[in-house]
Amino acid sequence: MKRKLMWILGGAGVLLLLSVMVSLSLGAAHVPLTKVWSILLDQVPLAGRLVSVPSGMEAESTIILDVRLTRVVLAILVGAALALAGAGFQGVLRNPLADPYTLGVATGASVGAAFLILFGWQTAAGQWTVPAVAFATGMLTLFGVLRLASHEGKMELETLLLSGVVVQAFLGSAVSFMVSLSNNVVNEIVFWMMGSLSKRGWDYSLAMIPYLVIGIVVLLSYSRNLNLFALGERQAAHMGVHVQRTKLVVLIVSTLLTAAAVSVAGVVGFVGLVVPHLVRLLFGPDYRILMPVSAVVGGMYVLWSDTLARLVLSPKEIPLGVVTAFIGAPFFAYLLRKRKMGR
Repeated sequence: MKRKLMWILGGAGVLLLLSVMVSLSLGAAHVPLTKVWSILLDQVPLAGRLVSVPSGMEAESTIILDVRLTRVVLAILVGAALALAGAGFQGVLRNPLADPYTLGVATGASVGAAFLILFGWQTAAGQWTVPAVAFATGMLTLFGVLRLASHEGKMELETLLLSGVVVQAFLGSAVSFMVSLSNNVVNEIVFWMMGSLSKRGWDYSLAMIPYLVIGIVVLLSYSRNLNLFALGERQAAHMGVHVQRTKLVVLIVSTLLTAAAVSVAGVVGFVGLVVPHLVRLLFGPDYRILMPVSAVVGGMYVLWSDTLARLVLSPKEIPLGVVTAFIGAPFFAYLLRKRKMGR
């Protein structure tokens, strides 16, 4: 299994590197791939001695290093976080249609962030203010949805989805209410609600990294338990899984990843739904493979979505959340129809 995982991760890593190179070269100012490679290698201490940036490329270097690279790195981190969160939700709830967006967790996290933006409290407790508040409101939303969907300890698929839609609509109206109250920051809140990676510096990526590292480590440590969850909670308990602790930890960590992504990029929907399904179709349902590969593929997915957002109507930019919704909503409808026909 380890050898298979290394081969898959190696191939996915190569595709991710190629995606980064192509994305960095594309834009209003096109930079050839060879120049992009030279500019990046020049920043590596040892490689920089072998490769030097030719004179007259100062403008291209500024575009690549100060404008595009920060955005590319953040896209990869956000995509990895949302894909991991989606895989965690799907595994612990044993529901293939669960993800941070359909469960309303992303919208719940956005309520806390929008509240801070409205009153200008984004940095009241430093750079962790928005992620912490987004995590708190996201957790409240998650437990509210699960409580609304449960009946005598059971949750039907339709009930869970309907609960997510109801809570999402209510919280969305709360955010809209805050937009109506705002004057100076109305555009900031609205644009942030649609998801975007524009004008994001390295501080945002640095803020994401601790959450992503924690999320990967914890979810990977519970991957075997999630494999056993597929057999049912009772069977998993008979095989030595602490069911309630596993559910609590995975739900908390998945919500934490969602809150971190929402706090820096706004509401970016359906990433946690599409990516784990694609990985599952290609490489099987083993969560020991599904988790790490979903993180890499999620990074590629958001990276290419953001690249399309920059290019389709250039020089005007489409919000990232609009692009992912255009792709994810039909995919969600396909999965829902497929599940109904399979009954």
